[in-house]
Amino acid sequence: MANENEAAANPVATGQTATIRYVDRPDLQEHFADAVTGLLYDGQTLRIEFAVTRFDELKPNTPITGRRYPSCRVALSPAAAIDLINRMQQVATALTQAGVAKPATRQ
Repeated sequence: MANENEAAANPVATGQTATIRYVDRPDLQEHFADAVTGLLYDGQTLRIEFAVTRFDELKPNTPITGRRYPSCRVALSPAAAIDLINRMQQVATALTQAGVAKPATRQ
């Protein structure tokens, strides 16, 4: 009986295709980042840490200093990681075609 309930909860297990509807959440908090400080794939999950840089007060005749703080950590399944890679490749192509980015050179 447990297998029937499991199959009902997971239509992919029965060979059926699922129709997934996107539901927006306007109240979802947004995060800003100006750096990626960590990227790790452990075989099960791609983990990405984003950070924001905050500069200290500027003073004459002193070096510019600042700090970098983590702003968001994201953990992705392998399928979501592949989707992210594919979409980022599309973005990179569009930026290259627009002249904003230069194509990477292979060495």
